[in-house]
Amino acid sequence: MNVFFKILICFLAGIGAGLGTGFAGMSAAAVISPMLITFLNMPAYEAVGIALASDVLASAVSAYTYGRNKNLDIKNGLVMMAAVLVFTFVGSWTASIVPNKTMGSFSVFMTMLLGIKFIVKPVMTTKEAMKDTSVKKRAVQSVVCGSAVGFICGFVGAGGGMMMLLLLTSILGYELKTAVGTSVFIMTFTALTGAISHFAIGGAPDLWCLVLCVTFTLLWARIAALFANKAAPKTLNRAVGIVLTVLGAAILSVNLFK
Repeated sequence: MNVFFKILICFLAGIGAGLGTGFAGMSAAAVISPMLITFLNMPAYEAVGIALASDVLASAVSAYTYGRNKNLDIKNGLVMMAAVLVFTFVGSWTASIVPNKTMGSFSVFMTMLLGIKFIVKPVMTTKEAMKDTSVKKRAVQSVVCGSAVGFICGFVGAGGGMMMLLLLTSILGYELKTAVGTSVFIMTFTALTGAISHFAIGGAPDLWCLVLCVTFTLLWARIAALFANKAAPKTLNRAVGIVLTVLGAAILSVNLFK
């Protein structure tokens, strides 16, 4: 295969994954996996492993950027993360014994619809308003929402970042920047767990693709996170909405090539 074509695909996948991660806490797997599978004919398991590995550093640097700007709820993020990890295993076990053909384009349509939602009805909650929720109620909400996200991710295999963003803004009442910061914080650890599992079971991936995807995703996630933390709430809502809508449409188009 032409090496320049491989670099181009990894570059485009990295741009989409990085912008999605830095702006909206989106999992890189939603963008990178279909690109590598469709255009590089990479085995699905290997592609997902590379995507998860790309997600680790991109989410970590995004979480660091949001944290520096005080847009990260570590305490409740840890509670939700614990619930996500536990129920991901529960969901995976359930999926192994129940026939499931409903996944389809679930995460793709969810990405597009969520993007349109942020454009049409932006999240304008403030940090001051967030403080009105009691600590106990927030902790319970974090456990319940984390359990739901984890189970669905384990059962259908995708959609974690988007579902976390939706639940954090709609159910837990987070303002957008804190929601994205908390989401990427959680995704750092869930992606690390997934990447280690994939490489332990499936062996070493294509090293060039791994390095390229990790590098490009990290670069664009950093750029997106820096912009997001400096943007006004309405501007960020529109930027997140546009990024998600375009990525959703692009992934849907890529899937048509399969």
